[in-house]
Amino acid sequence: MREIHEECGVFGVFCPEGEADVASTVYYGLYALQHRGQESCGIVVNDDGLFHAYKDVGLVGDVFQPAVLQSLGRGHMAVGHVRYGTTGGSGRINAQPIVVNHRKGHMALAHNGNLVNSQQLRDALELEGCIFHTTSDTEVISYIITRERLRAPSIEEAVNRAMRILEGAYSLVIMSPAKLIAVRDAHGFRPLCFGRTPAGQYIVASESCALDAVGAAFIRDVEPGEILLFDQDGVHSLREHCGRCEKRTCIFEHIYFARPDSVLDGVSVHRARRTAGAILAETYPVAADVVIGVPDSGLDAALGYAQTAGIPYGTGFIKNRYIARTFIAPGQASREDKVKIKLNPMQETVRGKSVVMIDDSIVRGTTSARIVRLLREAGAREIHVRISAPPFLNPCYYGTDIDSRDSLVACQHTVEEIRDMIGADSLGYLPLERLHELLGTSPCMGFCSACFDGRYPTAVPQGRGKNKFEQKLSQRGARTDAASRDA
Repeated sequence: MREIHEECGVFGVFCPEGEADVASTVYYGLYALQHRGQESCGIVVNDDGLFHAYKDVGLVGDVFQPAVLQSLGRGHMAVGHVRYGTTGGSGRINAQPIVVNHRKGHMALAHNGNLVNSQQLRDALELEGCIFHTTSDTEVISYIITRERLRAPSIEEAVNRAMRILEGAYSLVIMSPAKLIAVRDAHGFRPLCFGRTPAGQYIVASESCALDAVGAAFIRDVEPGEILLFDQDGVHSLREHCGRCEKRTCIFEHIYFARPDSVLDGVSVHRARRTAGAILAETYPVAADVVIGVPDSGLDAALGYAQTAGIPYGTGFIKNRYIARTFIAPGQASREDKVKIKLNPMQETVRGKSVVMIDDSIVRGTTSARIVRLLREAGAREIHVRISAPPFLNPCYYGTDIDSRDSLVACQHTVEEIRDMIGADSLGYLPLERLHELLGTSPCMGFCSACFDGRYPTAVPQGRGKNKFEQKLSQRGARTDAASRDA
């Protein structure tokens, strides 16, 4: 499977009391969500129906220099987005939010997730005369909503009708000339929440940590299937799609993607990861001198392991904070290059010792092998690897960078073979049957774990592959962006 998948961050602000410096508010919110995507970012400001947009490839702090933020001006609402694409299509053309101009006004849309019926919808829209400029699911969603808006009495009704057509994972922030809308698919695959600042501004964000960053008090999560509308009359909830499907929040949000200071659907990410570490300590005890975690998502699990096992917790690695996350860097060569400069082992912590090293996952195995080798070179006597997730055995169709079974090391090798491949003295994964304990739910209820157990909540797409346009774009994207910056 070589299709584009996105794991992104969305953010929106609505000011019922009039215009404000909403661009800066979105900027700080996106900074807090930067871990969800480092390839591109964008902000669209609504100034009384006039949209000002800027988006580009790069990190939030690099793209939005003070002059750029100032050029966006003030407004009474705005939306923002940080993105990564897992295969190709990572240039400016696929940056979000998408802005659509039609006879009933403007619309800006930011999307986190992945549709499972994207190709069918795209084919049908092309037959209707739609011309696509990007390769992302987001443009498909924007066309569907726009088509329904031309027939519907309001933007919220257009979104409501679109949700009857869209299948898969989508958390959306949508801005019309007068309204801000937050939408979450009926399964609730991807997180979305909202809060309010002391000044009365409503904030919508992928994670609660972004609310904290702008001084907003958390109100609640957007419910699966809910359409939440913000306008001059207040906040309104449309719930036609609520309860239509069983809730299936992505468990990997808690294991890896989300920031540990976020709370998703009432569950602390920090607490979930500590629980994973405690389970590993109970399941795979070992006589060791120190427990260390691989930054960042392995740190909380390492703390849980150390506390349960009664083994000292230590700082095993110093992380270069200026290097993006390797798991979501597109392309294996890029991942391996970044590991070399991303982590440096603390020799004082590991030299001559038996070490328990906690990491969040083993997908392809190459990164884990490199990290184990770093510890060996730093003088570790023994290295016992513990993984705070079960083995990846299946591709994900809902927006996580787990592509095909062919590239998943656990599909091709036993645990002992993987242990040999990465050079560890022992290896243990989080037991699948205890995965639900991370969220405090009953087994297989309330979350999606299809990448581990193959139990998909939706029909899965068949025969999906990059079309010729996407293949050409992935080859040309980097050259086009480089040429634009050099011009």
